[in-house]
Amino acid sequence: MSDDTRYEGSFFGRRRGKPLRAGRAARIEDDLPRLKVDLEAIPDDLTRLFEAPVSEVRLEIGFGGAEHLLHEAETNPHIGFIGVEPFLSGLAKGLAGVAERGLRNVRLYDDDATQLLDRLPPASLAQVDLLYPDPWPKTRHWKRRFVSDQNLGRIARALKPGAPFRFASDIDTYVAWTLEHARRSDDFEWTARRAADWREPWAGWPGTRYEAKAIREGRRGSYLIFRRL
Repeated sequence: MSDDTRYEGSFFGRRRGKPLRAGRAARIEDDLPRLKVDLEAIPDDLTRLFEAPVSEVRLEIGFGGAEHLLHEAETNPHIGFIGVEPFLSGLAKGLAGVAERGLRNVRLYDDDATQLLDRLPPASLAQVDLLYPDPWPKTRHWKRRFVSDQNLGRIARALKPGAPFRFASDIDTYVAWTLEHARRSDDFEWTARRAADWREPWAGWPGTRYEAKAIREGRRGSYLIFRRL
């Protein structure tokens, strides 16, 4: 099966876009084996995954251009970050950023996030972020949206009680979809108390290229936080 195949049952499409520049391709070949999370060797204490001493571990699903992941890791060196990104261009950008900034608190995974979530120890994550995910706008593709009853259950199992699941999107139908799925979940509650709680980005938000594209095209993001019950 080629890297360009759309995988039945997965939540992403192509793994390749334009050919990678030589330097980016070398990053994947040289650095990914060291930083990739091995599903067969995940410790009960996730903090042991990292070269630097960390006090907790957060997960970002689909980090895209890695702007948010790298900003968070650099700003919070005492926190460990696992970034998931199957698309090779984004993965290469993440690897380059880790190397350029000398980060020791980042690990990466380059396949379907559900595989990782299923292997993580229960109540091992302090936060999960899903930021500007592919909205799969066509009705026949909605089953590919990452937010589902099953995946919310996966996220809930991996989160510590009281920990946040954060979701951001500029697609109103996906925001409504996420709110509806979270509303019927016994594992989460929406934390918003006023309109600004979802209309304004979270404190310290660095922005992403997907958010910038949405703003240029006249769309505004919604920023939802759900607390693990």
